[in-house]
Amino acid sequence: MDRTLTLLGIESSCDDTAAAVVRAGGGAKILSSVVLGQTALHADFGGVVPEIAARAHAERLDGVVEEALAQAGLGLAEVDGIAVTAGPGLIGGVLSGVMLARGLAAATGKPLVAVNHLAGHALTPRLTDGIAFPYLMLLVSGGHCQFLAVEGVDRFRRLGGTIDDAPGEAFDKTAKLLALPQPGGPAVEAEAALGDAKRFAFPRPLLDREGCDMSFSGLKTALLRARDALVAEKGGITVQDRRDLCAGFQAAVADVLAIKTARALELCGMRPTALCVAGGVAANQMIRARLVAVAERAGVPFLAPPLRLCTDNAAMIAWAGIERLRAGLETPPDFAARPRWPLDDRAPALLGSGKKGAKA
Repeated sequence: MDRTLTLLGIESSCDDTAAAVVRAGGGAKILSSVVLGQTALHADFGGVVPEIAARAHAERLDGVVEEALAQAGLGLAEVDGIAVTAGPGLIGGVLSGVMLARGLAAATGKPLVAVNHLAGHALTPRLTDGIAFPYLMLLVSGGHCQFLAVEGVDRFRRLGGTIDDAPGEAFDKTAKLLALPQPGGPAVEAEAALGDAKRFAFPRPLLDREGCDMSFSGLKTALLRARDALVAEKGGITVQDRRDLCAGFQAAVADVLAIKTARALELCGMRPTALCVAGGVAANQMIRARLVAVAERAGVPFLAPPLRLCTDNAAMIAWAGIERLRAGLETPPDFAARPRWPLDDRAPALLGSGKKGAKA
């Protein structure tokens, strides 16, 4: 039986400063999870500003670690190790977390585990539901979108991904084009609920191409052109115009993700224990419903972690650290913070680099 392990996790790869304490032994339990977002700090810029994000992480990390330990009712000496996001992400933020984790590990003599942020997302279904390998993961967020065959703690096979903007990034850009607040995903979804998805004929990029790669940059451009055409015709857009644009955009993203997910299930070369989805875009109810339908048609269970664990958090980092320690996967003492860190280093590099970091 695996021995009980309690790890402190630290996450600072983008615009959420987070710390958590997770215990594993006869099951997994999140003892605490603290996340401080930075939406207000970046609101005037229409997206995440790396320098502002890094400064905020440096100012907040000590406090969130103290709060996570306090909520767990533990002192730093009582945890068995420290897990930290070492990439991929905005390098200033990643460095802030890594430097704090190094200092804590050096001061306490605790093991330090470097965790790939994407692995944290990909292993979350094992934290929440104890799911067995192998399973198919659709990681769909602001900075990343890829299909992963998750075959082990450190065995990820990428089946495809976005070659440009990630869906969450496309939602944010759409919101900015339509003067909606950030983050764009919830704002666009709310408008889309009141719109006509059939009014505008938006493209479904790369559906004519074999495989599971996706593209969302052209879809965002199509929406820009539709908006500009309305402005040229009427001198502006109405509230209903905006709702219809959002509905058409959201429907196009949902179609692409659903069709490509069905292809991934066909091409994964295994019988997955489940179709899993993680990342902030997994909160979109239309997209989630479409993915549930794909899983039902394929005869596999559908699994999405609670929404608080779909977006960036440190509980998933602590859990990934526990998985690595149990598997005997050691972190080199000279590990470096990495802006880019693909899970599957055998797969060809994906093109493009979004505002939330290079695609991995």
